[in-house]
Amino acid sequence: MIENRNTGFIGMKTRNIMHFLFIGAVLVGLYFTTFTNYLLFHSLAEIFSIVVAFSFFTITWTSRNYIKNQYLLFIGIGYLFIAFLDLLHTLAYKGMPIFTDYSYYANQLWIGARYLESMTLLVAFYFLEADKTFKIENIFFAYTIITALLVLSIFEWKIFPVCFIDGRGLTAFKKISEYIICLILAGSVILLYKNKYRFEANVYRVLMLSIFCTIVSELAFTFYVSNYGLSNLVGHYFKLFSFYLIYKAIIETGVQKPYEIIFKELDDSNKSLNKEIQARIRSEKERERVIKKLQTALSEVKTLSGLLPICSHCKKIRDDKGYWNKIETYISNHSNAMFSHGICEECVKKLYPELNILDN
Repeated sequence: MIENRNTGFIGMKTRNIMHFLFIGAVLVGLYFTTFTNYLLFHSLAEIFSIVVAFSFFTITWTSRNYIKNQYLLFIGIGYLFIAFLDLLHTLAYKGMPIFTDYSYYANQLWIGARYLESMTLLVAFYFLEADKTFKIENIFFAYTIITALLVLSIFEWKIFPVCFIDGRGLTAFKKISEYIICLILAGSVILLYKNKYRFEANVYRVLMLSIFCTIVSELAFTFYVSNYGLSNLVGHYFKLFSFYLIYKAIIETGVQKPYEIIFKELDDSNKSLNKEIQARIRSEKERERVIKKLQTALSEVKTLSGLLPICSHCKKIRDDKGYWNKIETYISNHSNAMFSHGICEECVKKLYPELNILDN
């Protein structure tokens, strides 16, 4: 048995090492793509985050009929639209031969997507309470309107503030927006910490780390002066980390251990119900014990109650069958009282006057 446990532990440790080596190799490989073509690195990084976001939506959407965690369902819907904006951001990146009339759509789409992502993570906590639900149609409609307005303001109306100027770098609007987004994400961190008991410990830790990586990513994007610069590279790496952690917390867990995320509240409800059942069983046993004790006591005690038909002259009592019984006979039959006969002083004087004379 010990040998099997050691073998299992070693196997798990080996798998973890291989897992981290693979991730490290992927990250190094991505870095080397920048020497060939930065667009290749950017496209691969963004495609990964888009796939993760869409998979997040797919898992929560297919689980919508039995998932009770409205927080996760709300975020899942939100990430569908975030994935759409990130896809446009990837297609509009400088150097991509798709949107050629303006080179910096990508920066505007990035800010729009990050505002949508940060607000989604924050607003979702409103629905974390079990009694607060929403209609999926309304959420879809709201996200559709917001996303459509963002896209139209950038591509059609061109009223979205400029975020990048070639040769000068980031605009004040872009930098201030990144800091505001970081503050919104910090608010999500605080709310997540206050509600950590609603999540499995591992899911909570990974979600928390994912938000921290997103904050670092946003801060990195406040420094670059070129869309192909080092700060831009670091920002995309941390975005990769953030979405990878979301993959670990939601997608991988949702597939391998669905009870930890999709059935979390159902599992908690079952545990609470089992505790309630056990408490009621103990209470019922205690009640039965008390009842038996009382029944035992009652079986040892007989009481008289109600009106007793008694003769005003001889003091006999009439029973339920109509027979007249001596008072001591009746009481003996209807209680556990026992009689010890004697004679009072008045009866002594009346019945035995000679004893009175002797006493005098």
